[in-house]
Amino acid sequence: MFDWNDLKFFLELARQGRLMPAARRLKVDHTTVSRRISELERDLGIKIFDRKPDGFVLTEDGHKLYQTAEKIEGAALIVTEDFSAAPTEPTGRVRLTTMEGIAAFYLAEKLVQFNEKHPGVVVELVTERHLINLTKREADVCISFVPMAGPKLSVKKAGEFKLGLFASPKYIVDRGAPASMEELKSHDFIDYVDDLVAIQPVQWLHDVLVPENVVFRSTSMAAQQNAIGAGRGIGLLPFFSAKKDHRLVRLMKDVVVTRSLFISVHADIEYMGRVRALLRFLHETFRADQAFLNDFD
Repeated sequence: MFDWNDLKFFLELARQGRLMPAARRLKVDHTTVSRRISELERDLGIKIFDRKPDGFVLTEDGHKLYQTAEKIEGAALIVTEDFSAAPTEPTGRVRLTTMEGIAAFYLAEKLVQFNEKHPGVVVELVTERHLINLTKREADVCISFVPMAGPKLSVKKAGEFKLGLFASPKYIVDRGAPASMEELKSHDFIDYVDDLVAIQPVQWLHDVLVPENVVFRSTSMAAQQNAIGAGRGIGLLPFFSAKKDHRLVRLMKDVVVTRSLFISVHADIEYMGRVRALLRFLHETFRADQAFLNDFD
């Protein structure tokens, strides 16, 4: 009979592909992960990983075991969630990942309201330029501008937000306000770093034009907004961040770009109380804030 606890080590190594990242997630030494995997293979009498120079790859038997181990993990979570002596109010941590701009300028403030409703739940808000892998459990919930793909993911559209062109009064005094697309082409722009754009829909300025004169680039939307506010150039910003920044003036109001918002979660954990509470809050918040996200007063 194998040790059930070895399945935790197996699942984490299968998801991470390397000993050190798996060990960090499990909060153990990497030699412990290696030993527990060896013991699991010995007890089951099968080889579950091929050791490659670039990491651990599941064998055919390993893939079969992974499917079974995930079901066992899901059942264990049900036991924890439904039969523990903990209070009915959800508790614990939920890791939410999304892009920097919507995290800093919109979600951080909204999550204060979530915490007031559910003080026992701690939301870890993670910002990345690339999409976090929910299948590898790098996060629990993801808000993205494109629908995520992956096995056993539950993906739902939560709403939309709009963006427009903005500059500072200083820039307008120095360079004037463009009144047409032809005039716009001659202006200075703030944009993303082209070769570091991991998710193409974030390169939203290109929906309007591919600028010829980019005077400042950054992977950070917050840095771009500060550069625009300081008078460096024109940029495309979401209404939800620009409308709160008194340094900004909207230009060419007929220029509007729209992006969708998708909420994704792994199917094995979406029923858990703390995850379910966050998902419900996010969907309700986006639905209630559609006017705020899409209108510029």
